Amino acid sequence: MGQLFDSADEFRVVMDRIFSMMSEDPEMGPRLRDADVPQRFEFDDVDMVVNIRASRAGEDGNLHWEWSDEVDWEPRVKMTMSSEVANKYFQGKENVAMAIARRRIKTGGDVKAALALIPITKPIYARYRAVVEAEYPHLRA
Repeated sequence: MGQLFDSADEFRVVMDRIFSMMSEDPEMGPRLRDADVPQRFEFDDVDMVVNIRASRAGEDGNLHWEWSDEVDWEPRVKMTMSSEVANKYFQGKENVAMAIARRRIKTGGDVKAALALIPITKPIYARYRAVVEAEYPHLRA
């Protein structure tokens, strides 16, 4: 049973790919942009943070993210989790509500708004599992 990234760099490459897939998806992307729920994710085991928001006029894609806390927006939702929990979530193998209840995900802010995005992002699970199978089998959950 894999699930561990080879490095923080690999984690970032894989997460960038997931965010790009969601942003570029003709169904998911516009719905996430319209929901407009800025989020901050901290991945404590790889010492990384990413802030994500809806794209603004003139920006490419539907989502904009920066691997930094030096951003010009405030997140509505903050979540802290391990890279392993994030990997399981994007494969559809980690229930966010249960992970919050069991403290595998620590939250702050408008958690209800974040939970409302889950049905929108569900299609990413199968797409991410296909990427894992083809290119990152050690991440299989």
